[in-house]
Amino acid sequence: MSHFEMYLEAMKSIKADTSIFYSNYKSLIASPDIVNEIEILDLPIAVADFLKFTFKTIHSNNTHCIAAVFTFGREDLIPSLFIEIIKNLGQKDNADIQPMIYYFERHIEVDGDEHGPLALKMVELLCKNDKQKWEEATEAAKIALEKRLALWNSISSQITLE
Repeated sequence: MSHFEMYLEAMKSIKADTSIFYSNYKSLIASPDIVNEIEILDLPIAVADFLKFTFKTIHSNNTHCIAAVFTFGREDLIPSLFIEIIKNLGQKDNADIQPMIYYFERHIEVDGDEHGPLALKMVELLCKNDKQKWEEATEAAKIALEKRLALWNSISSQITLE
């Protein structure tokens, strides 16, 4: 099972509403301009902003910035976040949360033990001693963290409201 399929199964197991994903998935993958497609879709602002930033970064072809966004906005961050989620996860509504726990644990294991350290090394190799690349990579990573925080805050507010 791919990481993506594992995520979708975990979401189904906790009875999360995945309809917005499924209703937009085909148009996103078929679009020649995914950033434009994201702007057209009726997505929550934080989700759209996060996705647009991600894909604009990818399409920039600035490998050192892509690596920094990937490393500091994901690989270096997610394991500690998921550890805290697992600690605070309860058996609410008798939902089958085992697939979600497995998804979190797999992230912790792979990102924390393998991907995280490799990603840090990748940024070092791409930026080397180039001050401008380090500045660009740092700025991209900061924006990635801001976009991710806005995304999580938006998700949190939706969970709190429901």
